[in-house]
Amino acid sequence: MRVLFAGTPAVAVPSLDALVKAGFDVVAVLTRPDAPIGRKRVLTPSPVAARALELGLDVIYAAKVDDAAVEQISAAAPDVAAIVAYGGLVPPTALAIPRHGWINLHFSLLPAWRGAAPVQRSVMAGDDVTGAVTFQLEKGLDTGPVFGTLTESVGPEDTAGQLLERLSHSGAVLLAQTLSAIEAGKASAVPQAGDVSLAPKLTLEDGHLNWRHPALAIGRQARGVTPEPGAWTLLDGQRVKLEPVRLRPDVEDLAPGALAVHGKSVLVGTGSHAVELTRIQPAGKKMMAAPDWARGIGSLEGVVFE
Repeated sequence: MRVLFAGTPAVAVPSLDALVKAGFDVVAVLTRPDAPIGRKRVLTPSPVAARALELGLDVIYAAKVDDAAVEQISAAAPDVAAIVAYGGLVPPTALAIPRHGWINLHFSLLPAWRGAAPVQRSVMAGDDVTGAVTFQLEKGLDTGPVFGTLTESVGPEDTAGQLLERLSHSGAVLLAQTLSAIEAGKASAVPQAGDVSLAPKLTLEDGHLNWRHPALAIGRQARGVTPEPGAWTLLDGQRVKLEPVRLRPDVEDLAPGALAVHGKSVLVGTGSHAVELTRIQPAGKKMMAAPDWARGIGSLEGVVFE
């Protein structure tokens, strides 16, 4: 079976590898163009593009699936298209090209968390269980019928990045299994059922911690936005980046945003009990252990995060 693979970030690479390992004929790889990375803004291939070139596969670079991309996809003559976090919508003209359509690996238990940031929103919402599905891509946003499902527990300290890394590998197996079933004529998709929730793309503001919120919510938010866009707060009007915090229910006497040193720990008050800072990156400096930062500040009396 001739397969077009569409994907861009690192979480899509295990799926590409799984399809190649399973023996599918990957006739082309669709990915977004090289992007400027780092402070020097060096143009860098996407992780999927880099891996595809290592594997000797043909690459179609497209920021969106426009007429030019549709023409290249059509020329590749795929029987099916597999898509994992490509980063753009697929128009009906492209959906119609493969005879088996487009199979999307999505990192949630649809119809929960339809959208661009399902794992992040799941962590922020405090879900105990999430997962991944393969489904038939159609015009609606993640609305198509589901072929296969897997579940994954969300640990109390899991960041979105850690959870997504695990799902990228287990989901790759699921995607290969789904395509094998389609090739054998044994695949069947069932309509989605259950409550719908949306997972829009995260913005920088989603990482701004509100210290008046309860500690549990702050902890979930910080883990959900790690590694991107990252948790942050304001100190003297400047943005300070934070790694995920630890809950400290034993300390309840700190006002929201107020900082204090308790033993070897740096604590911040919230709307409920305190949280403990792990690592912090002040404006213009490198990420460092919170106690080291506090020693550099001296006294934290009167220091408040906003």
